[in-house]
Amino acid sequence: MIQLKIYVVDSSKSSTKAIQDLKALLEDKFGGQYSLEIIDILAKPELAERDGILATPTVIKVAPKPERRIVGSLGDREKVLAGLGLV
Repeated sequence: MIQLKIYVVDSSKSSTKAIQDLKALLEDKFGGQYSLEIIDILAKPELAERDGILATPTVIKVAPKPERRIVGSLGDREKVLAGLGLV
């Protein structure tokens, strides 16, 4: 199963868009075969610090290994999949 985390800031418009884009991509590509943890860096700054988050949105593919990260817009599905090593 694919495990991902997305770090966002509060419920801003750009954060909401990033979450929607990522969820739509995951559903289209993997159906229900993934887990997605949504982390608000304002609510849980210790998690952002632990994972070295410097910008949002940041997506981390936790599993399968190796870990991969992408930062920024999630609108280009092919770039997101390639960046996370999911092609």
